[in-house]
Amino acid sequence: MILIIAEKPSLARNIVSAIGKMNRRDGFYEGSGYIVSWAFGHLFSLADIEHYNPAPEGASGWTMANLPCFPEKFDFELRKGADKKDDSGVIKQFGILKNLCNRPDVDTIVNAGDADREGEIIVRLCVDNALEGGSQKLQKRLWLPDQTPETVRQALSEMKDESHYDNLAAEGFSRTYIDWLYGVNLTRYASIKTGTLLRVGRVIIPIVKAIYDRDMAIKNFVPDKYFAVTSREETEGLPIELVSKKKFDKNQKAQAEKECSLYNAAGATVKNVKRKKTVIPPGKLYSLSKLQNVLGKKYKMSMADSLDAVQKLYEAGYLTYPRTNSEYLATAEKGKVKKILEGCEKLGYPVKFKDTKTVFDDSKIESHSAITPTYKIPDKNKLTEREMQVYSTVFRRFVAVFCAEDCVADKTEMTVTVGDLEEFVLKGTVILEKGWMKYDSSDKKDKLLPPLKKGDAVNIDFKPTEKETSPPRHYTIETLNNYLKNPFREEKAAAKAAENADPEDADAVGVDDSEDYKAVFEGLELGTEATRTGIIDNARKSGYIQLKKDVYTILPGGIFLIESLLQMGISMDKYKTAELGKALKKVFRGNMTVEESVSLAVSEISEVFSTKNLPPEEETDTGCFLDTVGVCPLCGKKVKRYKFSYGCSGYADGCKFNVNTRICQRNISVSNVKLLLETGKTSKIKGFISKNGKPFDAFLKLENGKAVFSFE
Repeated sequence: MILIIAEKPSLARNIVSAIGKMNRRDGFYEGSGYIVSWAFGHLFSLADIEHYNPAPEGASGWTMANLPCFPEKFDFELRKGADKKDDSGVIKQFGILKNLCNRPDVDTIVNAGDADREGEIIVRLCVDNALEGGSQKLQKRLWLPDQTPETVRQALSEMKDESHYDNLAAEGFSRTYIDWLYGVNLTRYASIKTGTLLRVGRVIIPIVKAIYDRDMAIKNFVPDKYFAVTSREETEGLPIELVSKKKFDKNQKAQAEKECSLYNAAGATVKNVKRKKTVIPPGKLYSLSKLQNVLGKKYKMSMADSLDAVQKLYEAGYLTYPRTNSEYLATAEKGKVKKILEGCEKLGYPVKFKDTKTVFDDSKIESHSAITPTYKIPDKNKLTEREMQVYSTVFRRFVAVFCAEDCVADKTEMTVTVGDLEEFVLKGTVILEKGWMKYDSSDKKDKLLPPLKKGDAVNIDFKPTEKETSPPRHYTIETLNNYLKNPFREEKAAAKAAENADPEDADAVGVDDSEDYKAVFEGLELGTEATRTGIIDNARKSGYIQLKKDVYTILPGGIFLIESLLQMGISMDKYKTAELGKALKKVFRGNMTVEESVSLAVSEISEVFSTKNLPPEEETDTGCFLDTVGVCPLCGKKVKRYKFSYGCSGYADGCKFNVNTRICQRNISVSNVKLLLETGKTSKIKGFISKNGKPFDAFLKLENGKAVFSFE
């Protein structure tokens, strides 16, 4: 008897449907030589800190006393409910799985977790914890690129030994352990220090910080005016816009006017015209992030909403596996694609099979191919509006890629010279035959140029145009996704790639994406296609960032999070996150052990907790929230460390004594505040920054119950 354990009930139902002739039992199906049961996603989770390091007797809530926590061996336990109490449903289902795994007639156990690292370890944990007394069962893996009955039946006949996926499981466990170490240690540490729940994680922090940095750059941007030399006059009934590369400072209007006079006097002539009829290729198939980019831009659909819709379509068998980072198909999938195309033809779409490197490329697939429709066509009336938008977007791109009708355009490149002062290159495109654009990017507009030839005069009237430098743009779903996929790509190159990859840009397929795929395969991306959406949504729910339409902005909670971490010396930038990402990829390739990857995280986290014996003038530690630091010089009550200051506990009675925890961009350490309260003066503190940006050193001293600078 073969026992199949699916990650979720919905997948179990699809497997049962594909096998056929199975009877429903309590918590499983049985028949045709198979037993099919399921988990509810994660049945097991890592034990909390108190399992390894019990809190001191009498301690309530989180405490520094059991931090940091670096388990020698990580232990899993059955998942509890939101109230931290046992979940009866989880306990019952695991009991069913345990009985099934140990049934004498079960000789083979099949892992049918989702086809990714997370699905791999979800079912492994169930099986490892269920098998009793060293029981030896043959273990197999059911790997499903989609959930159609035909694919399930084929996958059942081609199952590999579970050991074939050991490296994938190792990466999954490494990622789980490392994220736990960062999450529980630094979340507790930062929350205890600030008195505010701060969710600190390996990926969430660099994501929030990217949005924080961009918004601070926008906030602090000081626009500067300048004069551009421009002309926009009609020739042969169409406007020709010429913008000079020369720019003049806001105080140089006279020089700009003089330059315009020189240009107008020189006159403009067509130097060269190139016209070419060309076939424009369609865009590439969708990875999850590229699909989310399009849905966010076109329908203002959040990443969480789009992933939810595409996941439901996958579970219903209408789309292939969604959490993919590739825009290409595997060469082994050509037969499957031909079958899908047959279905498209029956629906009246003009498609044909295309065996090209822009579609089939094994070198750009890590685990999963691009998202495509399956041969199973949904009833449109049974899909929600959002599901229909997602399905239609994927289906139309698939039809466009394999469209039998070419998109033909007349492309013109015209070079215009203004005397011997400057040369301008103008580009125009006229769509002659829409071809695939009828199904994808159908609203692309022509860019017209007048029908001029070499030697023709061009009407010009150059004028100095006052313009203003622009601040950086807020991150959108698209630009943030592009950044996270390759955070080390130069900003301008990333912007250009994003522009070229726009679904309405016919040249999207021509973009060189090798650098991006290299970054993904090396582990340089921030988060993965499988985790990124959930992490960004968690940042939204935590009040760190907000999404309006398709634009992300930082919230006060996010500003407090990032600035608090900076003040605590916790640096979780893209560089450190990427280094750990690279280590995880080495685990996946068998070049690093789980223990070695975990030790990297332990080393990084240990730095936060290490005691640095700095002289008083260099100390930056501001202590913990509600720590008592001394006696108030005004009323004699306790001075405590609050969220933004060291203040008198008698503030409710009117005492106003207060010293900010940060003055002139410099942390005021708890040791210096204690010294101030005991002696009336701190040590000489180094590293203050004035309003003019100049560094200075100074004492703080008490004067009439207030802390003031002293340079004595």
